[in-house]
Amino acid sequence: MSIAVELPALGESVVEGTVARWLVQEGDRVEVDQPIVEVTTDKVDAEIPSPAGGIVEKILAAEGETVPVGAQLAVIDSHSTAVPKDSGETSPTTVKAPAAPAPVPSDRSEPKATPVARRLAEGAEVDLGDVSATGSGGRITKEDVLRHTAAQAAPVAPAPAAAKSARWSSYDLQEGDRVIPMSPVRKMIADHMVYSKHTSPHVGTVAEIDMGGVAKVRAANKKRFQDTNGISLTFLPFIVHAVVRAVREYPQLNASVVEDAIVEKQAIHVGIAVETEKGLMVPVIRNADRLSLSGIAAEIEDLSTRARTRKLSPDDLRGGTITISNPGRMGNLYGFAIINQPQVAILRMGEMVKRPIVRTVDGSDAIVIRPMMHLALSYDHRAVDGSPANGFLFRIRELLEAAEFDL
Repeated sequence: MSIAVELPALGESVVEGTVARWLVQEGDRVEVDQPIVEVTTDKVDAEIPSPAGGIVEKILAAEGETVPVGAQLAVIDSHSTAVPKDSGETSPTTVKAPAAPAPVPSDRSEPKATPVARRLAEGAEVDLGDVSATGSGGRITKEDVLRHTAAQAAPVAPAPAAAKSARWSSYDLQEGDRVIPMSPVRKMIADHMVYSKHTSPHVGTVAEIDMGGVAKVRAANKKRFQDTNGISLTFLPFIVHAVVRAVREYPQLNASVVEDAIVEKQAIHVGIAVETEKGLMVPVIRNADRLSLSGIAAEIEDLSTRARTRKLSPDDLRGGTITISNPGRMGNLYGFAIINQPQVAILRMGEMVKRPIVRTVDGSDAIVIRPMMHLALSYDHRAVDGSPANGFLFRIRELLEAAEFDL
């Protein structure tokens, strides 16, 4: 009997995936649950297991090809030998890979388009039927939609001006240039970033935080914390804990824009941006408001380790309501991160450095040396006005400078 291997749903809102690498070839024998293909989405990388033991009869999706959820990737012959081509057997019986949902129905009359392209088209009120496709398999890409909208909006330019504009938008390779093709993950990150900037009017605000109190608490407890929990106590859990407490007072920052409404989330699921060798991943600390500072630290350690060792599940990456980006020791002064859709806010940590600042000591001003950090908040002005955004960031500053943390 022939069994079809389908692409399962690999995360919230994931509707397609790209075949990154086949781990088997046609004619290979496989065991049940043996990984047979690596698939990349904008949420997670995953290995798809074989639903049955047998022979790989046919591979239906090439490496680099993007296919929708529910599409057949391969056919497994569950008998000891491959099925002869003239056996007269009917179409294969479909058995989904573990965790695969029912195939997503598609409207055959609709043009093929990537999810990003479809969202851009909807936002710009563009009929995809009018857009020329340049993607693989006749698929409409984000660039196709942007090119179409630009052409519709721009007046007809004289030929010399059009040629000059085309020269500006292209680059002629020079000797010594290094061409690095985008990986599937890099392409998806790029699409997501462009979509976010196109969707959300980004506004930024910055606070300078005196981290002296937090540094003192950390120094007094880090050895005991290491001995008790088996992990290092970093500054990130303190930031997360302060953000969670501030979110309770400013729920506008823990929200999403859904059509013509703003949805303020009851649950507080904090995404932590983690840089990996394959690109940026954002695993989620679920119900962070129910965790102690020690619990938050343990979750950060677990998620970061599994992100770097490619052991995250799709569930680890979905459902975030607000995100914190930590560039690490080389974070520089500050920077504004791009909002992680469909959230409305992301907080980026700057590098903590010792600086001379003015403090009032015994009624007089004095210059003292303190460990300072900048926190930069990017927020979606569709949902959040300046007053709650600044109040939210000011409250985080108050909490960190008070340093009243219970480990």
